[in-house]
Amino acid sequence: MNYLITGGTGTLGTALTRYLLKKDAQTIRIYSRNEYSQVEMQRELNDPRLRFLIGDIRDFNRLKRAMSGVDYVIHCAALKHVPVCEYNPIEAIKTNVDGAVNVIDSAIDCGVKKVINISSDKAVYPINLYGATKLSAEKLFIYSNIYGKDRTLFSCIRFGNIWGSKGSVIPLWMRQRETGTLTLTDKEMTRYWIDIDDACNYVRYFLDIMKGGEIFIPKMKERTMEEIAHEIAPECKLKIIGTRFGEKLAERLWTDEEQTKDMGAYYVI
Repeated sequence: MNYLITGGTGTLGTALTRYLLKKDAQTIRIYSRNEYSQVEMQRELNDPRLRFLIGDIRDFNRLKRAMSGVDYVIHCAALKHVPVCEYNPIEAIKTNVDGAVNVIDSAIDCGVKKVINISSDKAVYPINLYGATKLSAEKLFIYSNIYGKDRTLFSCIRFGNIWGSKGSVIPLWMRQRETGTLTLTDKEMTRYWIDIDDACNYVRYFLDIMKGGEIFIPKMKERTMEEIAHEIAPECKLKIIGTRFGEKLAERLWTDEEQTKDMGAYYVI
């Protein structure tokens, strides 16, 4: 199979690349705008099946050229940091919504077989712009299946927090360990967590079984942020700094209105 991963130099994109190289990948096109990360990734992996393409999902022509001859697209690229999206709302919409449209249109024009969009539990009853853009992207991908089942198929995966991903609280706490104090928004705050290896397994499995139009939700463990903090640095004190704007105390995996089916290891809408 020939893959293209948007945001391929990010935490999930890099892990998926390693995973797919061990599976059925003939080629993997790493599509991102981070030149430094691409060079480092190319040096580290050093695999002739990898193609490193500088590009932005905002650029339709470049994206379409990159997708030519691709079987599967895994769409990871997005602005993901809640405060960054709040402070740069137009940029968040251009990347997370307009970029989703470009991925969809490019995939259809290039005859890609399957596209899976990496979404977030923050798309459920969103209270911040990031969540609203991810909800919008989900709708765009799901309803793009109206173009015909004999053409490109589109589905989504809703993940919670991926353990140790770039920009998450885990790397921050690892750095703060040296100070003896970890900053914590609220002891009662909970999040759903998934290991990066499990996330990769789910992505590849859902690509295999998707029929188009599904929102897949892996079963993930819900844990308080206080528990996570004590696990990472049991010797450290906790400094409560308060919930930031746009943060919920608890996330949800689906809305009351969505018809969700329990499939054992995961849910599907």
